[in-house]
Amino acid sequence: MTDNLLKKQLARLPTSPGVYLMKDAGGNILYVGKAANLRNRVRSYFGQRQKLSPKLERMVTRVDDIDFFVTTSEEEALILELNLIKRHRPRYNARLKDDKNFPYLKIDLSEDWPKVQITRRLAEDGGCYFGPFASARSIRRALKVVKEIFPFRSCSITITGTLPRPCLEYDIHRCAAPCISGAISKEEYAEIIKQLILFLEGKQELVVRKLENKMRQAALALEYEKAARLRDQIQAVKKVVEYQRMATTVSGEQDVIAFTKDRGHTYVQVFFIRGGKLIGRESFTLQGTLSEEPEQIMTSFVKQFYDSSPYVPPLILLQHPIEDEAVIKSWLKSKRGSRVRILVPRRGNKKNLVDMVTKNAQASLEQLKIKQLPEPVALRAALEEIKRELDLPRLPSRMEGYDISNIQGKAAVGSMVVFSGGRPKPAHYRRFRIKSVPAADDYAMLREVIRRRFGRLKSSQAANSWAILPALILVDGGKGQLSSVLKAMHEAQVDGVPVASLAKENEEVFVPKRAKPVRLPRSSPGLQLLQRLRDEAHRFALGYHQRIRKKQAFASALDTIPGIGPKRKRSLLTQFGSVQAIREASLEELTATEGMSLGLAQKIKEYL
Repeated sequence: MTDNLLKKQLARLPTSPGVYLMKDAGGNILYVGKAANLRNRVRSYFGQRQKLSPKLERMVTRVDDIDFFVTTSEEEALILELNLIKRHRPRYNARLKDDKNFPYLKIDLSEDWPKVQITRRLAEDGGCYFGPFASARSIRRALKVVKEIFPFRSCSITITGTLPRPCLEYDIHRCAAPCISGAISKEEYAEIIKQLILFLEGKQELVVRKLENKMRQAALALEYEKAARLRDQIQAVKKVVEYQRMATTVSGEQDVIAFTKDRGHTYVQVFFIRGGKLIGRESFTLQGTLSEEPEQIMTSFVKQFYDSSPYVPPLILLQHPIEDEAVIKSWLKSKRGSRVRILVPRRGNKKNLVDMVTKNAQASLEQLKIKQLPEPVALRAALEEIKRELDLPRLPSRMEGYDISNIQGKAAVGSMVVFSGGRPKPAHYRRFRIKSVPAADDYAMLREVIRRRFGRLKSSQAANSWAILPALILVDGGKGQLSSVLKAMHEAQVDGVPVASLAKENEEVFVPKRAKPVRLPRSSPGLQLLQRLRDEAHRFALGYHQRIRKKQAFASALDTIPGIGPKRKRSLLTQFGSVQAIREASLEELTATEGMSLGLAQKIKEYL
């Protein structure tokens, strides 16, 4: 289309609310947008182009035709816009990755024996839907939790009650076996489904109260086996509640949304809070957000997420404000059936909660980047850049990353992670418990780890991973850490292995015999690969440190109890696994543990 024809088309656009579609010369849809006034909104793209983002500038140069739909209101335009984006997935729209196929949990209450199933189709058919979940993996994880508490059926067979025997699910207490005669009545099964729905809605305390009433009734009726099963079910629900409870003081029902950006992708986390508890969280990826402003990204996500969600809470906490807030609130109100508040908190508990979700998004993105490393060609280019910029004698096909984790010298550990060909090689990861450094001295701890790692070099067999020399050693830190490693390498007689340190503050790379650090561009593939190696070493060290601290906390709590020595402590650990589980155990359960008496069980209950 010529410029004159395009100008005429712009001049004749209606001033009504509606949706516009920008197309290229081949008829492909480049962008879908909504407007309160179609003419004014579309003409704004072709006015002063310097006001447009780089992404929209590129798009406008490709526009050859404009199509539009007139609607009766902005809210109607918003709904149509979402449907068209989902259908056509235009290149220049920020869009949820794989948003067509979000999985949901569905419970069809119209069935005599309702089952819980995974579906990718959200329909108004009277069923109870929970989601959307980000992936089939996350929904299977949710199913595993609830299946351990509520023995509902997940099979698709027709229930007649005439099967000769139930399946394995019944034997492992994961199904109540309505398929066989006399195992469970319709009323009892309906109660299980009712409790499951309350649980999934975040009303776990109500579930606990109902189960406790049923347990008391069973005990009064001398149905001790039934009472024991209900007791176990109550304990399982309580463990989930304890895990879900937030450290921040929150109340009511709310979703908390925050994101972090990495080049053209945005990683979004949504925390679902019901009754002051975190009942779940999901992570989503938005594509096409390279030059989008935070407000535009948040607006795109909120619209697309709640278009797919079967439930809208009364309060939504956001990291950034959204555009067209009044229209979106009106649309959400029509979906929920009552008022929906949207807040961007600036202080207090709500702000702390948003900050926590933001940190979770950042941490999850780092893990995602490690798991989804580039293609071999890109990795090769990154390795060649590292070799060139750090002046290495050969391609760093094997790189080892080291880090230290401790709290004021306590529970001090070191980690060694290995990247082979630019990809993690977990089979060669190693952990070190610091032995020779009693105080908080990260330099000395790092030297110990390096000495121990390369001390294994000569004693190892050729096929052993200890015997493989790396092409590059990377540590987290600056000149101090670099000097410590070089000293330890000299003591271990492996001076020929190249060493570098990566300082987190300015992402500068320090190498020996260079007065100034190497500064690589933030977009550099080589720098990003080094960052992944450093962050993976940090993650691996921190995980080991936290496990040791948890074990020490467990041991110290039991060490305060008179009469509990190493053997009894080991028995309790084997039987219950945690102090919390011991605290919740009955006197009978504690007494039944090997080496325990009633008197010791009473002491444990008193002390814990």
